[in-house]
Amino acid sequence: MGALAVCAAWAPFADPDQLGGVAAVALGVLGYSGVQLAFALGWIGGGVPAGRVRRVRQQHRLVSRSWIEIAPAAGGRPVWVPVHFDPALLTLVEQDVPAGAAPRVRSGRLFPSGPVRQAEPPGQLVDNPSRPDPDAAARGRVGRRLVLDAQSAVAAPFAALFWVYIAGGGLAVFTAACSVAAVAALWLAAIRGSDPS
Repeated sequence: MGALAVCAAWAPFADPDQLGGVAAVALGVLGYSGVQLAFALGWIGGGVPAGRVRRVRQQHRLVSRSWIEIAPAAGGRPVWVPVHFDPALLTLVEQDVPAGAAPRVRSGRLFPSGPVRQAEPPGQLVDNPSRPDPDAAARGRVGRRLVLDAQSAVAAPFAALFWVYIAGGGLAVFTAACSVAAVAALWLAAIRGSDPS
């Protein structure tokens, strides 16, 4: 909602070219949010197979993301499902899950943030501890998540300079483009299921 609010705040001050850019960002935010909602509700992305599940955290470049690794009950290769972060994930221990059901945590159920993968996600996979962490609540706070997600906003001034170079404008256009690019980068990191732990 914050990304759409920033786009709406700058729209009245934009010329037609700038309004087109802001509208494109807003449509991209709405479209990808719809896709992520469809993954979270299970409308797309494939069913979750039955098996033994455990949480792993993926660290790949600046991306930190939670995954559920499922070892099928009938044997075979494990599969991985990306999930939106919930502080209760930090207390998730291995459990058996029936086919099509989502793993359960104290706060309810987990929501997928992408399709089921047959191949191991790239980067380093860090196992969840076998016992719940007593400091889990402190590591799942909003401040930590904002610090993690804000790393990708470093590119916002460069995107704004590119916009000013292409479409023209002064400091006001640079400020608007920089703020739109920053909130779009922050939104993208958060909507993909970043993990601040």
